[in-house]
Parts: sequence; structure tokens; C-alpha cells
Amino acid sequence: MSKKSRSRRSGALRVNGYSAEWLRKGFPWIYPKEISRPVAGRGPLKVEAPDGTLLGTALPDQGWIAARVYRHDGGPLDRDWLWGVLDLARELREGILLGDTDGYRLVHGENDGLPGLRIDRWGHAVVIVLDSPAVAPLLDEVVAWLEDRFTPRSIYLCYRPDPRDDRDFSAAEPAPGLLAGHSLRAEIAVRERGMLMNVRPWDGPDVGMYPDMREVRAFMAPYWGGQRVLNTFAYTGAFSVAAALGGALEVVSVDLSTPYLDRLESNLRANDLDLDLHEILAEDTFKALDRFRRTGRRFDRVILDPPSFSHSSEGTWSAKRDYPRLAAAAMRVLDPGGWLIAASNQGQLSPRDFRGFIVDAARRAGCRAQELAWLGQAPDYPAATWFPEGRYLKVGIWRIIPS
Repeated sequence: MSKKSRSRRSGALRVNGYSAEWLRKGFPWIYPKEISRPVAGRGPLKVEAPDGTLLGTALPDQGWIAARVYRHDGGPLDRDWLWGVLDLARELREGILLGDTDGYRLVHGENDGLPGLRIDRWGHAVVIVLDSPAVAPLLDEVVAWLEDRFTPRSIYLCYRPDPRDDRDFSAAEPAPGLLAGHSLRAEIAVRERGMLMNVRPWDGPDVGMYPDMREVRAFMAPYWGGQRVLNTFAYTGAFSVAAALGGALEVVSVDLSTPYLDRLESNLRANDLDLDLHEILAEDTFKALDRFRRTGRRFDRVILDPPSFSHSSEGTWSAKRDYPRLAAAAMRVLDPGGWLIAASNQGQLSPRDFRGFIVDAARRAGCRAQELAWLGQAPDYPAATWFPEGRYLKVGIWRIIPS
């Protein structure tokens, strides 16, 4: 087929040269400003370069992403193709989930070749997470594949809109909720290398645990014993439970949400831990850190894992503005030799800038810090070379030393 005949392909979405260059490298997103010839409709469509060369098959959207490319060979988005991609993702998880673990990510969106679609396994339940209703044309075959390969008791659907997308998916079709199987009436206790955590698949995507931090918890396992641990932004307490199981002398957990802290206490009980060794505080982290500083209370380990985006009575969280201030406050309550375990899951934040926050924090706190480890997401959350945003989780461990 000549370039001229290719350029006459009807119904194809045409992108500019910049987008074409990225798509040829395997990048899966097309932004609105990169489209030179739009195409109406919701179903799969072909994507072509300015010269008419076929670049792939995509699903269009109406948000900050205009289309997601699933096949770069231009083939159809049919059952054979989709089941093949899903089978590969399943195969790639075999052998990497070490220990007694049954809560993990089965499909990691763009990084497994399925942009905008994630699948999480929680014991006998599965949660399908879509970034947009535009990905829904794949749902029927995804459910069929899950039922064929895993026979889960429950399959749930939820939406996870990107903070850059201002659309409201509360009334999206298909509606979030149970897609197949039986509606759950109780939490599921999932295992992570001997630790139990209660999750609620019907509350996806935030079911009550973040498995992407699994390797960080595994790294820290030998270093909790006899330590005083402060877990800020504690959520439902995975790090608090891990520290207690690892022999921490005391564990203090801080979060603004009382419901989350109630679930944290439930998770402590599920692991037969002595609640007398735990202090649970429904409080703003900044205020708690300031109070600890003023009263002279000190810790050996402080965990910082704030949300990328949040709103509270104290205002809107901004990593660039607030993280150095937060880390400095944490350093002020660490004894010399204590460790700061600091994390960010904001994909747009570079490792260099994140490390810069810690440098700034140490200066503000009047101390010095040594980087002991640099960690990232668990291997069931792979980061594809063709998708720069795939390496989103940044976790550093710094030891505080006297000035």
C-alpha cells in the first residue's frame, strides 16, 4: 500500500508528528492538542501519522487524554488479542509474589499493554479499575477471562479518575459495583508474607491496603525490632501492623480519618497484636508532629506516605510546597540515628525533585541526613520502558545524624 493510498484511510484519527514519534516508541496516550483530524464515535478506531501511516488501534475518550492506543500493529481489539495480553500479564506475575501473598495487582494498565485498565486480586475477589468509562468496551471480555482463569466469587468494577481529569464518574456507565458473582457481606482478610489485612473490594480502588508498598515493608522487616515507630498518614495501618509484627517497642499511628483508624485497630486485632503497645491518634499529621516536638517526644522510625492530592480543613496538599515542611517536621522528632521512611506516589514528581525535598527538609530541621536505601513499587506493579509515568512510586530511607 502506498503512502498516498494510506492517507485516504477513512474514519482514522490523525495525529501530529510529535505524537506519531511517541506512538512509534510504544507510548499509549494521545492528547487532544496532538490530534490534527478528529473522529467521532466511541468504538475502536485506527490511528494514523500525518503521512497516513498506520500507527495503531485506539479507544477514544473525551477527557485530558483524547485516546488510548492498545495495538500498535493496527489489529482489532478482539477476544484473541485481549485474552493473549491478559494471559501474559498473569504469566509475568508467576514467581514474583514471594511468601504467603494473595493481595496483588494482576494487570497494571499501560505497563501491561492495557491503558486505563487495572485488575487487583484480593483473595477470592477481583476488582477491575478503569481510568475512564471510555475503556468499558473491553469489560465483557475481561470478565469472561477472569471467570475462565480464576473463577472468583466476586468481580467488582470501580473508576479511578486521574486528578488531572475534572470529570465526574459517579453516574458513569457501566455503573461501579458488582459485575459478576456474589455480593460480599464481610471484609476479606488478605495475606502479605504472614501479615493479615482486612480489605473491602466493594470500596475500590482504595480497598484498605496498598500492595505497591510491599517491597518497602519487606525491606524494613529486619529493622523494626526494639524501635519506637511513628506512622503518619497511617490509613488502615499496614506499616503499623508490619512494625508491630517486626518487634517494635511502640507504634504510634496518626491519621485524620477516624473510620480508617477503626479499621487499623481491626487489622491489629486480626494479627493478634497487643493493642496496649499502640497509640492511635485521629489528628492532622502536621499538628501531631509539632506537638511531639514541643513535648520532647522522639522516635527511631518515622513513616511519611502522604496522599498525592488531598483536601482538608487545613487546606489543599501540595507536594512541592508541603513535602519539605512535612519532612523537616518529621526529622525534628527523630533521635540521632533515627530513620525517615519517606514516600511519594505522584508520577509527575521526579526522583531528583523528591530527593531535593529531603535536602531542603534537612536544612530546615538543622540536621544532616544519609540516604540508606532507594526503593520503588512491588514487581507486580511493573514500570514499562515505553511509559515514563510507570515508575511512579518513590521511597527513600534516610538516617538522621547530628549536625
